[in-house]
Formats: sequence, structure tokens, C-alpha cells
Amino acid sequence: MELLLGFNAVEAALEAERRTVERVWVERGAGGRDRARVARLKTLASKHAVPVEEVDRARLAQLAAGQPRSAHRGVVATVATMPYADPDQILDACGSDAIVLVLDEVEDPRNLGALVRTAAAVGAAAVFIPERRSAGMSSAVARAAAGAVERVPLSRIGNISMFLRMLKDRGFWTVGLDAAADRAWDQTSYPRRLALVVGGEGHGLRRLVRESCDELVSIPLSRGVESLNVSVAAGVCLYEVLRQRRGAGAPGTGGGRGQSAEEG
Repeated sequence: MELLLGFNAVEAALEAERRTVERVWVERGAGGRDRARVARLKTLASKHAVPVEEVDRARLAQLAAGQPRSAHRGVVATVATMPYADPDQILDACGSDAIVLVLDEVEDPRNLGALVRTAAAVGAAAVFIPERRSAGMSSAVARAAAGAVERVPLSRIGNISMFLRMLKDRGFWTVGLDAAADRAWDQTSYPRRLALVVGGEGHGLRRLVRESCDELVSIPLSRGVESLNVSVAAGVCLYEVLRQRRGAGAPGTGGGRGQSAEEG
């Protein structure tokens, strides 16, 4: 079991029913907007036969394992650990216009959670992470994802370069975000079946991963700015993909110095 903190995360876990929610605690005497959210949470928990207990602020702080109130906003739950999805099953279920996100050694749980949230926002089919040198599923990831871990499958993979070759065999076009790429993110046409590959904090994509991608793109930044947060960079690229899919016209013309997401 693990802790889940905050309204968004707990509500999403109850609604998705991908894992068992054992118990929910809420802060006694919640007022304002939180009062309405507590009422909604109680109704949702009752629907799924999950007990909800009201406790004082001090007790809730204990249950939250010392996390500040800004982290749990008056709601704590114990839930079953989220299982990783099987990569083959995910790919078997992908449609002809599927988008997947492949992460190359993203080690900060907050960045992983933000990336899962970004993936959910654009309707991505899954997020793939390597088994080594990568953040894994945790309460910190779930908190940063604000409920998105309940909606987007997170899957562990082995060697990323080999996995990218497997994606290509299944009809995916693999695009990597890389600082040295000559082509800007909005100067390419993204195919319907797409895998976006982003690198970890500090180093970006590793050489073998870069060489395994079908195409590399960069995000131009103003002079003096080193990099974008990895989840921001992924969002910039993914929303260009959506723009093109909605028939917003041909790719635009980028300019300036190319830079990938390298720091969290």
C-alpha cells in the first residue's frame, strides 16, 4: 500500500478503479471550496464502498507522513501500489493515431509526474520509462501528476534503443527532442502513429538513444536560457502534434538557437 495525497489524486483513483483505495481521511471542519470538494469525495467514496473518516489537522499531518498541508490539502488516502502496465499489451491496444511518450532516464519524481500529467492532457496512450536510472511510481509522482497516473498507463522497459526499434516495427515514427537538432519542433510534419522521446535532467538524450530515433527536433530558446523543464518541452512538442492533427496548417518556421529539455 502507499499514500495518496490531495483531492485530485484521490478522486482520480476512485473514479478510475485501476487499483484499490483502502481508506480515505479528510480534515474535519473544512470550509469554503474545500467543503464542497469533501462532500463530493464522500459521495464518490461511498459509491465504491470506501470508508471516509474525518480527523483533526494534527492527525491528518501524521497520516500524511509529515508532508505539509499544501501537499495534501486536507485529504489523505491509502491505496494499492499502482502496477506497471505490460508494454506489449499497451502497444497491441494502440490505434493508428496513437501517441506514446518514451523517457530516457528522467530521475526526478516531480518531473515524471508532470510528464504523465502532460501525456494525459494530450490523450497519449502510455508513458514508457527504463527500468534503471529512472524515477518510478511513487506517491511523489502521483502527487505531481494530479491524478493522471490513474488515466495514463506507466510501463517499464529495458533497453531504450531496442524498444525504439520495436516501436518502429509496429509502425511508430520516433521523434527525439535534442539540443543539437537542426530542425525546430514546428518545422516537421508529425505522423499519426508517434513516439516522442525526451531525455533526462542535465544530459538530455543519450547518444545511442539519439541515434535510434527516426528524427530529432529542437526547441529554440532566447539567448541566455539554457533549457526548458522536461515536461514543458514535451508539452510544447505534443501540442504542436495536436495542432497539426486538427488541421491548423503546415508546420511553421522556427528560428533561433536550438535547445532541448535538459533540466528539471
